[in-house]
Amino acid sequence: QVQLVESGGGLVQPGGSLRLSCAASGRFFSITDMGWYRQAPGAQREFVASITSGGSTNSADSVKGRFTISRDNVKKTVYLQMNSLKPEDTAVYYCNSIPRAGYWGQGTQVTVSS
Repeated sequence: QVQLVESGGGLVQPGGSLRLSCAASGRFFSITDMGWYRQAPGAQREFVASITSGGSTNSADSVKGRFTISRDNVKKTVYLQMNSLKPEDTAVYYCNSIPRAGYWGQGTQVTVSS
């Protein structure tokens, strides 16, 4: 039984910040690469950022320099620190393993609006 539980979303004004959390169960979490994805209304789910088991990170060009992914292997949690938020960042945010598990969590809604 594997669970992915995202939290931390909410309503924020442009330029604001938000930190998302992803609690991921699984005995192999510490050796599993993880990533954040998002899906805006009417759009396909897209890659946001990733972090390897060793801590190496990568992010989409659209969020580079603004979002930072990190992980805590003891807590089995992945974080996404989002700064300088823009309206186009509005989406439901999901976490998952890389390669992806055959399921998604409920996601957490991020709304950036004035």
